[in-house]
Amino acid sequence: MADLVLQNLSIVYGDVTAVEDVSLTIPKGEFLTLLGPSGCGKSTTLFAIAGLNHPTSGRIALGDTVFYDSRTKVSVPTERRNIGLVFQSYALWPHKTVAENLAFPLQLRRVNRADRDKAIREALELVEMGPYAERYPFELSGGQQQRVALARALVYRPSLLLLDEPLSNLDAKLRERARVWLRELQERLNVTTIYVTHDQSEALAVSDRIVVMSMGHVRQVGTPREIYESPKDAFVADFIGSSNFLEGTVVDRNETGASVRLPGGAVIQTTTAPTTTSDVVIAVRPERISLVSEGGENTLPVTVGAGSYLGAAYQYEVRQSDFAFRIQTDGPVAAGNAFVRIPAEATTLFPREAAMTAET
Repeated sequence: MADLVLQNLSIVYGDVTAVEDVSLTIPKGEFLTLLGPSGCGKSTTLFAIAGLNHPTSGRIALGDTVFYDSRTKVSVPTERRNIGLVFQSYALWPHKTVAENLAFPLQLRRVNRADRDKAIREALELVEMGPYAERYPFELSGGQQQRVALARALVYRPSLLLLDEPLSNLDAKLRERARVWLRELQERLNVTTIYVTHDQSEALAVSDRIVVMSMGHVRQVGTPREIYESPKDAFVADFIGSSNFLEGTVVDRNETGASVRLPGGAVIQTTTAPTTTSDVVIAVRPERISLVSEGGENTLPVTVGAGSYLGAAYQYEVRQSDFAFRIQTDGPVAAGNAFVRIPAEATTLFPREAAMTAET
């Protein structure tokens, strides 16, 4: 196994740039997730790695093996890349049994019958589907079909595993169990895996690193914790989890942070400071804001409004002066006047113009 490297990858369809100048290095054995909204370029990037679409420029290489290079005109066909690919729809042959579905890629590779049977048996055992070898896809549940599709991608021991939203057709409870099982399997096999999803919870749960994409560009690359706790722009802060965005003006700054005046006149201390502008946006997650009994540093007088029960928590809209934001609490809160505290360490500061651009 070797590192997968994407260099300045761009994919253009007519007047539409689907992927623009994407460069990534995925170490061997890593579970990397491409995350973003529909149309951001994540599946387009995945299919370029698989060889199912043709990049406009750039380079894709797995170790010393070059899959695509626009400069040297190299373009290796999909079937010669030794890649396992699982589609959102599973794409199982309906007229073939589970074992026959797994046999097909081995037959294409001219694997002899004895080795083929052994590989099928081992792959089905990996995904706990051994007893279902003679069943047809229509006789299986969605979760079982998903496991068969994964077994088919693993049966010939690919160098790289590509997963295009493989859990999106499962119900919420089964999806939670499947992502735990999938991650455990990936770690056991130590196969480099690229996973595409628009589900942020899924990405946070399974990934070693996450690549957040928007409009064909990479917005941020980092561990789940880095992406969630230290977003690089307002788009990432809003797309990963949920954030409040409070506009304000910097009235003081130093090496450790800034003082920001909000529209109502209250001043909030932050732990980050922009270098070139006074008009800023403070991003803070609802669960980091707490209700307190009295005013003090980084507290705001608010009016508690409508609330929602989320199961594990309650979420309320609170209003301060002429702007509103959300807080999250463990228990119910009575409507009316209250104080909230925004910890300085819970804030992330962005220049206002850049933040507004990032949100689009």
